[in-house]
Amino acid sequence: MPHRNDTGEAPRRPSPAELEVIALVPQLEPFFRKSVVHEQMPPMLLEAMESGGLTARHGAVLPHLLAGVPLTVGEIAGRLKVSLPTASELVGALSRAGVVRRAEDPANRRRVLVTLAEEYRGAVETFLGRRMEPLLRVLDELGPQERAGFLAGMEAWVRAVRSAP
Repeated sequence: MPHRNDTGEAPRRPSPAELEVIALVPQLEPFFRKSVVHEQMPPMLLEAMESGGLTARHGAVLPHLLAGVPLTVGEIAGRLKVSLPTASELVGALSRAGVVRRAEDPANRRRVLVTLAEEYRGAVETFLGRRMEPLLRVLDELGPQERAGFLAGMEAWVRAVRSAP
């Protein structure tokens, strides 16, 4: 059954099984509530985010830098599925706030390498641990095939949301 209607007709009605899934989505709202996010954020990181005018879009860069491997702005753009100028703006704002460091790539002086500022590493790790605790508990309960299915479903949903008009 197609989920998109390109003919101009009224959208199709979800099946009862689909309605079960759809009914779960609003229950995730507390996870995204700004007040909850701020409660979970260590004061040092919250201050940097607020004083730097940083948003969740900026915060989305940080988990990619936790591994400690420097990334180029292009790699960040690819991971976030945003344009190179957008990734550059995000990294620039994070750098001005002191949360990330930018350095010239010694192997290619035209490239910039981005790392998490060491003084923020602990705060970012703490924050992500707090934020992701419910998800990590669920992932611990899933077998390898269930985890792969969960990941595939989430990736497909993200692609659909990003490509929606």
